[in-house]
This record gives sequence, structure tokens and C-alpha cells, in this order.
Amino acid sequence: MSKQTFKRALKTNDTYIKTLGEMDINSIEDLLNYLPRTHEDRSQVLTVGTASMMMEQKVSIAGVLEQVKLIRTKHGKQLVTALLTDDDGESIECIWFNQPHMKRTIREGKRVTATGKVVSKGLKLQLMSPQLDSTDLDTVVAAHSGRLVPIYPEHSIITSKWLREKIVHIKKYVNDIPETLNNDVLEEHNLLSRAATIEALHFPDDHTQVEEALRRLAFERMFAMQLESIERRQDWQQDKQERLKIPMDVDLVKTCFASLAFTPTDDQRVAIFEILTDMEREVPMSRLLEGDVGSGKTLVAMVVMTEVMVAGGQCALMVPTEVLAKQHSVSIQQTIDTFYEELNLPPPRIALLTGSLKPAEAKTIRDGLGNGTIQAVIGTHSLISDTTEFADLRLAIIDEQHRFGVEQRAALQRKGTPHLLTMTATPIPRTLALTAYGHHDLSVLLEKPGNRKPIDTKVVPPHERFTVEKFIDLQLEEGRQAFVICPLISDSKSDTMAEVKSVEQEAARLRETFSHRQISVLHGRMKPEEKATIMQQFKDMQADILVSTSVIEVGVDIPNATIMCIEGAERFGLSQLHQFRGRVGRSDDKSYCFLFTSKKQQSYITRLKAMEQYN
Repeated sequence: MSKQTFKRALKTNDTYIKTLGEMDINSIEDLLNYLPRTHEDRSQVLTVGTASMMMEQKVSIAGVLEQVKLIRTKHGKQLVTALLTDDDGESIECIWFNQPHMKRTIREGKRVTATGKVVSKGLKLQLMSPQLDSTDLDTVVAAHSGRLVPIYPEHSIITSKWLREKIVHIKKYVNDIPETLNNDVLEEHNLLSRAATIEALHFPDDHTQVEEALRRLAFERMFAMQLESIERRQDWQQDKQERLKIPMDVDLVKTCFASLAFTPTDDQRVAIFEILTDMEREVPMSRLLEGDVGSGKTLVAMVVMTEVMVAGGQCALMVPTEVLAKQHSVSIQQTIDTFYEELNLPPPRIALLTGSLKPAEAKTIRDGLGNGTIQAVIGTHSLISDTTEFADLRLAIIDEQHRFGVEQRAALQRKGTPHLLTMTATPIPRTLALTAYGHHDLSVLLEKPGNRKPIDTKVVPPHERFTVEKFIDLQLEEGRQAFVICPLISDSKSDTMAEVKSVEQEAARLRETFSHRQISVLHGRMKPEEKATIMQQFKDMQADILVSTSVIEVGVDIPNATIMCIEGAERFGLSQLHQFRGRVGRSDDKSYCFLFTSKKQQSYITRLKAMEQYN
């Protein structure tokens, strides 16, 4: 459609057409597909008498406009006033501020519906800056009143009022909108057609019709997402490679289990079986391992990695932070060495590759990956750099997959089209996970290893701090350790952030409050080596309290830490709070999570109360 045709259809000028173009609206179909963000109920048209009982509310009143005047105030402002008289003969004053064009627009004696907020000025009722809608019998649809009125996202000169008036003119084209779902899908799920959906949102008869239209749109979005996921999976698995076939060695798995100091859960056994079954095929696996914090995803990964390495392949584990990478490199090396010892095999070479390594060290590791002398690597984004190549990468594992973008995950996959296992602790309902991650098969860990107990969580307003800190000190006396999380590293100079706790400020306060305890500090400005040293010292129980920013949000495993204190908890979202809480409760000892708020009223925030109720 040409701009001139579009302009004629809308009966508008080039300025508006240009602005619509900036909004990617260049045709009648584009405009009809520009949907309202909400609806305002203006279906009830009132009399002046009824409206007088609805002060400070937006109402619609039908009547005739008379006595239109343009008034200039002593301060240089311009007011347009008019008297609206309803069918009962009662009147209300309409007033428009700084809209002198209304004097030219309004025709005296014309019947309209006026929608605006009712206010009282002395004994006089006023309708503030009302929108006017013609109620002449030849008007097909009242644009601004007498119905559920659509409210659109606005841009520059394109207002909701302007859009409503223009969309009324092109309503006749709604039935020309092409359908995007086939009839079988529409019938099976009892969905409106695409055309009926668009019409219902622009010109709804009632709220039920709007809900049905929104249900259709939601279904269509999810359907498209799932279709894209399935197509992505098909593209990923079309490359068949004989080298990817790794026969399942049940005896190897049993030997690994026998070397552990605890018994794996049934969920872990099932997940390992599902993953190894996938890897017996010649097409690359694509599987999501979902399990809450502390459910044992890393053990599943280690057993699978051992199968791959014993079969002669390489493994790569990518994690979001250096702290987590270094922690994994130590714990995974130790556990897999134990596995190999039980298998009577020489231990594999597992390397750590992060951005903080010296160039010479990084080159040595990359050379080892390239010539196959390194069997596994654990690292951050360095694993997906162009300079990192593998001799025979057969398994790529991405931990905390939600922390990586699609392109970052794809870059690791391109290092040899390996089997792909992604892991997440973000709680996702199973049906949603299958839809959002349809390109993966799904394994779920619901159980937690050992006799781990639920973490008691409590929201703590400022006046209860003293009592809670006495309890924490008693726990420390019994040999436990505590995390304290703060939103900031150092104090902010902004007045709006004055009440927000910082690591530096809180560490200083705690050194006074807990003067007989050892306090350590950790934050993102520290060098990687310094962070690693502090974490190791805390793990070795050389500190009682670790004050940190969100740098410890994921993966940190300190079994002796049983207390998590989150300062300014109101500043964190549910997912982050849940991740923080997951840093404790990693042993058989009872653990506690305290959510400290900056103000008493913040302790009633819904998401914080939800943390108390749900694990």
C-alpha cells in the first residue's frame, strides 16, 4: 500500500503518516494489528445528577453543548468552557485548559457524550478536559464513550484518542486480516479467528470478549514459541555423527555411585539414565536438567562427564562466574579423580579456563584442548572465544543456562556439534518448561540428597534486628557460618539510595556488633585471585561471616554455612532471593534465611511473604 493510499484511507496528513512510519505502521493491516494495552469501561452513560455522586472519578455524560466561550486568564492562560445539559435539564460546566482549538471544534446545539473527571468548584460541578464523542444517529461507532474504550500505547503526536478515531474509519477492513492458525487448532482449543480477535480488542462488546481475544493472542504467542523451539531442535539434530555414539556403561555408573559418601536420589539416577540413553544415539542430545538449588545437578553432570571421558571424548562445562568456575574446578576434579581411582584408571586432566588467566597459561590450556591432552575444561565465556578449539568435544554442559544469551550458548555448541546438557535451578513449572524450552528434552530433580531439611525463612523489619542477630550469634557459637548479602559495594552518594546497605558499611557495623567474630568481605571489584582466596578461607572456616554482594548468587557450595542474611531484601526479585537462599541448606544441619528490610512497611511486600511460605 502506498503512503498516499494509506493517508487517504485515514483522512490524515503527512505529519501523522511519518510518525506512524516511525512506529512501523505503514498500512491498514499494520494499524489494525496495533493493539490496545488495556481498556477503560465507559459503557455507562450517566446523567449530571448521577455523576454528581461520583466526584474525582472519570464518567461519561450525554447531552447538548451550549454557551461555548474562550476565556483568557490574567496569567495569560486560555480556557475554553461550555455548558453540557443532559436529558433531565441539568447542566455541568465543561472546561479545557490551553486547548483554544476546542472553541473552533465544538458546535453549539450538537448532541455529544463527554467523558472526563468530575470535580466540584464551590457549588459548581465541572467536567475536566472531557473527550467528546458524537452521538448523532449516523455515527456507526462511538469512538470514545458508551463502550469499553481501548487505550493504546502512545507515541509523539499519536494519541489514544487519535487512534480510536482513525481505527473506526478502517473497521470495515478487519475481515481482510489473514488467519495465522489452521482451522483444526482453532476448533480444538475453541479460539477466536484472527479477524474476530482484532475486532474484539478494538471494538469489544464486553469484558468476556476481551478475555477471549487475549486468550487467543496468548495461545498464538506460545504456539509460535514452541514451533520455533521444535524447528531449532530439528536443525540441531539433523547433523548425524557416528563419533557421538557413547555406549552406556552401567557398571561404570555403579562404580561411581559406590565411591560416594552418600546415596544418590532416585531422581538423579533417572536423570543420568535419560542423559546416557540420549548419548547412545548418533544425533546430538539436547536436554535441560532442571533442579532446585541443592538437588544435586552437579553430581549428575560429573557422572555423565566420566562416561564421556572414559569413552575417549572431551567435555566442556561453562558457568557464569569465575568464582563458580574455580569452585567447580576443585570439587569436580576431586570427585572425578575418586571415580577414576575406583575404576583403576589414571586420573583425567581437567583444566580451568577463565578470562583472568595469564596469556601463556591460557595458551597452554587451549593447546591441550586442541591436541586432546586435556579431557575436560571448566570455564566462563572464555570457552566460546574463537581461539578455543577442541580435538573431540562430545559433551557441552551449560550451568545456570538462564545467565547466558542464545548466541553465547550457540557458540559453545558450534565447537564440534557436541551433545548439549543445560542446567538450571530457576523454578519453572514443567508445562511451561516444555513450551519455552521445546528444543530440549526435560529431566527434573525434585528430591534433595541426604537428610536436608527445609530452610526456615523470616522477613525481619528493622525493629526485630537485635533479636535475630542474637540468634545468629548463638548459631555461630555452635560452629556454623553466615552469609550477609548487600545490594551495594560502597555507600551511594544519591539521596534516594541513602538507606541502602553496602558491603563496606555493613562489614564495619558487623565488626562492632560481632566483635568476637571473624568477618570477611567479597565483592565484584576484587581481583579473581583475591575472591578465590577469600572463598577458600571461608570454606576452611577461617571466617564466621562473609559479607558479599550478589557475586555469590549462584553455585557457591559451603556446607557449613547455615545462615543467609539478605540486607535490603525488598530490592531483590524472587528469583535472586531464591538463589541466595540456596547457598545455605546444603548439609544435614538446619538452615535459616533472614530477609532484612529497610523500613517496617516493606516487610509486608507480597514476594517477601511468599519467601516465608514457600521453598
